[in-house]
Amino acid sequence: MYKMKTHSGAKKRFKKLKSGLIKCSRPFRRKLLIKKSQKRKRNLRTALYVSPSDMGRIGRLFPYAA
Repeated sequence: MYKMKTHSGAKKRFKKLKSGLIKCSRPFRRKLLIKKSQKRKRNLRTALYVSPSDMGRIGRLFPYAA
């Protein structure tokens, strides 16, 4: 059996933590920042974790991580 590779797109977008959670970046943080309030932009800095219903699907993209 050949060694499974980590999905290249997932490697750039997600990070698997030792606790088993998968960390990802928040949406709406890249463009049109001038019209968003400072409070909204500050809240977009906080960490976002993948929901439990998507964990299995995204977790399969990291076969050997943590």
